[in-house]
Amino acid sequence: MKLVVPDLSAIEEVLTRGVVDVVVADHLRQQLLSGRRLRVKFGIDPTSPHLHLGHVVPLMKLRQFQDLGHQAILIVGDATAMIGDPTGRSETRAQLTKEQVIENQKTYLEQAAKILNMDTLEVRHNGEWYFPMSASDFLALTSLVTVQQVLQREDFRARVDDPEHPLSAIELTYPIMQGYDSVVTKADVEIGGRDQLLNVLMGRRIQRRYGMPEQDVLTVSLLEGTDGARKMSKSFGNIIALEDAPYEMYGKVMSIPDGSIVHYLTLLTDVPLVEIQDLGKRLDSGALNPRDAKDRLAREIVSFFFGKEEAARAAEGFKKMFQAKEIPEEMIELKIKGRKKVIDVLVESKIVKSKGEARRQVEQGGVKVEGKVVSDINAEVSAGAVIQKGKRFFVRLV
Repeated sequence: MKLVVPDLSAIEEVLTRGVVDVVVADHLRQQLLSGRRLRVKFGIDPTSPHLHLGHVVPLMKLRQFQDLGHQAILIVGDATAMIGDPTGRSETRAQLTKEQVIENQKTYLEQAAKILNMDTLEVRHNGEWYFPMSASDFLALTSLVTVQQVLQREDFRARVDDPEHPLSAIELTYPIMQGYDSVVTKADVEIGGRDQLLNVLMGRRIQRRYGMPEQDVLTVSLLEGTDGARKMSKSFGNIIALEDAPYEMYGKVMSIPDGSIVHYLTLLTDVPLVEIQDLGKRLDSGALNPRDAKDRLAREIVSFFFGKEEAARAAEGFKKMFQAKEIPEEMIELKIKGRKKVIDVLVESKIVKSKGEARRQVEQGGVKVEGKVVSDINAEVSAGAVIQKGKRFFVRLV
């Protein structure tokens, strides 16, 4: 099928914005200029029920290919999720059951629909080909790759002689399975995070063994979490989830470190790069207040998912709480991982002396979360929330 070839600037945007690696860049550029409709693959494992902004980066790249008229393929890794991607990990993931994976993926497509055009999207579950596969067929697949080839991955090599974080044989099969997904779906292009480079290159190797044309590979930059230090991940407790309410999403974006503003704008918005570069220069020179830049960023992100009206309401609510001095801009910050009980936050931030006092404060209506009184001593909060005790004590969770 022939497409109307877009202008070169649109192609360069796809190949460069937020992109780390392109293999092979000249070939992929020629493919995009050829007018042929490409099959572009991205896979995601339902190891958790929640997608977050870190997932949005490759999904937005997939959407760019869709907008150019190419066939986007979203692979939900219900089979590979039971192993768990070992990329970048120093220890084996806890394996999920099939029931857990089924539960996790229930709302994946609903969440992905916030980014992708579902009318043209091809959705595949790799359990379609792995669950019926016989042991002999799977062994034949793994025989296509040598241990030495798999151990080219630095994270695997580091664990070979580490008795505390051993490398299991099942983990070695993960990149092979991901590579075979490209054979089944006849992928011309695969998108992945920059830490996935060797996984997506495996697709080229296995396609070659099946006598197929090798897919081109495009990796995107990783999005740092709200802590500004590590990549966004539920296991680090530093995510902004797609299922967050508009106000919660806005507040979490406003809580990111100043140094992440330009990166977020580049990876998560369609603000022109020239404009982002100018904004970065004004931040560096002090001509632009980081708070104003983050307001622009937060509005862009919330607008994308919920519309401009919701973004305006979220911004106004935030402004009322912080800039109208109902809540101070400067306050105690407490780093947390995942969710935490309100009473534990009160104790750890040292605005109460004991859990007993924290319970009394909650029971007496003296504690608020996001301006609302909390009465449940078991109430939990996550990063981005602001907790208030009395009129003078505030804690922001990061």
